[in-house]
Amino acid sequence: MVNVTKGVLVECDPAMKQFLLHLDEKNALGRKFVIQDLDDTHLFISSDIIEILQTRIDDLMDKLSFPLAEK
Repeated sequence: MVNVTKGVLVECDPAMKQFLLHLDEKNALGRKFVIQDLDDTHLFISSDIIEILQTRIDDLMDKLSFPLAEK
């Protein structure tokens, strides 16, 4: 029997992959979303979590960056 799961193939650097796996492990988005860990730079994730995941990553990038002060 074949099981079909709708998802999205995500390609990212190893650091972002570890962040995504951490979010999945801690259920930070309310549920598990990683369907398959494929290799060092690819994950197969649930397609219905993409918008929430993009928001979470955007928030992280905002926290990590800082505005350049004009002289």
